[in-house]
Amino acid sequence: MAKRKRSQPVPTARQAQAEALERFRPLLDERSFAALLAELKQPLNPALRANPLKVTAEDVRGMAARYGWVLAPVPFCPSGWWLTAGAAPLSQTFEHRLGHYYIQDAASMLPIELFDLSPEERPLILDMAASPGGKTTHLVSRTLDRGLVIANDSGLDRTTALRLMLQNWGAVNVAVTRFAGEKFGRWFPEIFDRVLLDAPCSMQSLRSTEGHPMRAISAREQRALARRQVNLLASALSALKIGGQVVYSTCTLAPEEDEAVLDELLRRFPGAFSIEDLDEHLPAPAPGLIRAYEQEFAPEVGRAARLWPHLFHTSGFFAALIRKTAPIPFASETPPARPLQEVGQQPLSASQERRFRQEFSARYGFDLDEVLDSQRLALWRSEQAVYAVPRAFLEHFAGLPCQLLGLKVAEGSPDDWLPAHDWVARFGLRFTHGRITLPEEAADAWLRGEDLTWRPDDPAAGEVVVAFDPAGRCLGRARIIGGRLKNLLPRRMF
Repeated sequence: MAKRKRSQPVPTARQAQAEALERFRPLLDERSFAALLAELKQPLNPALRANPLKVTAEDVRGMAARYGWVLAPVPFCPSGWWLTAGAAPLSQTFEHRLGHYYIQDAASMLPIELFDLSPEERPLILDMAASPGGKTTHLVSRTLDRGLVIANDSGLDRTTALRLMLQNWGAVNVAVTRFAGEKFGRWFPEIFDRVLLDAPCSMQSLRSTEGHPMRAISAREQRALARRQVNLLASALSALKIGGQVVYSTCTLAPEEDEAVLDELLRRFPGAFSIEDLDEHLPAPAPGLIRAYEQEFAPEVGRAARLWPHLFHTSGFFAALIRKTAPIPFASETPPARPLQEVGQQPLSASQERRFRQEFSARYGFDLDEVLDSQRLALWRSEQAVYAVPRAFLEHFAGLPCQLLGLKVAEGSPDDWLPAHDWVARFGLRFTHGRITLPEEAADAWLRGEDLTWRPDDPAAGEVVVAFDPAGRCLGRARIIGGRLKNLLPRRMF
């Protein structure tokens, strides 16, 4: 009888880090390697990126004062802040639950800041491997939710997390899809103005975090990852308009998944794209490699950014900004189609829409017309909700099956509805009617999900109102029932 092989112990995160350090040692000079070792002995400061759809820089300063935070700006992200001191954890505030900011390693804020974007544009953007959605929310923020973002991921569990993230952020001009990213270049050649490929990778960032733990990686797995990264980037380039931009990024420092991927695409599609210099985006040079482990790369690969942890006190990271200059050969296919009507959605009739808009204004003093027009949104309904749907999606991608499209405006039918939580969390500050202010001593109980004793002089029983605290924070919806204020915050808030 053959002896069963003894299983090998799984390397710890510390062991995986030590192995990666030895492997990366030849890529740095002695002084830089010593600086890297010293940096890795220091704790990584947590960081947040504020949501401009809901808060201002003044609001961030107010949060810092409320929770005793000491914040320092992230130099390459205007909406990013490091928490350098403070007792209240970033993950345990009500503002975090309401999507006022996203907790994100500062290095991961770099990719979206590389794009040329302005709020005046209405670009078509593809986030090819989007989950869990941090960079997707950053894309929404950079365009102030005016450009359409197709947020794609191939895993069902990952698209669920992505959908919840975008709803919490208050994003409207978004669609969540679940396909292999390699398909988009075949289905939609030269359609997108910008494409983000934050590629699946080995996560050899030299820092272990809750979201990106260090682990051992085999040569075979790394080769498989690199092959997929090449195929995904080729698809991204095919889907991109000539003159458009792709950002390719990873949270690994392995050259096989970074510079080598760019080098292979340069050889595969000569003259079809260029790698742009990033010096103006960074506070100090962080060049990519032009050689590694006896392999020479094209000189322009050095224009990418390789964020060794000691350069900017972050996790290890890699990013490149690519501009498409000519068509690339790529097979085309017909994309799948499943019209919205087949999943029980249809546009509001003219009379339904007119009445719905008028009632929203009458109940809450909220200019729904202005939002729908300025954000280019159409009102659609299902049996149980009314949604704001991006017109850009209907014009360019109608029929593409989605896990999420737009943002829920109201729950119920157009004739019997209440405002949806995510819509109130995004736009509640603009409501001029149907507002109440909770006393300071009641706000904590409310944020725990409790109902309150309430005897208002004005709003009628049964009415749904929007609650605020004395500091002006929107605390969500409530229904007045007799002498009680029914808490309508979703269970996922607790």
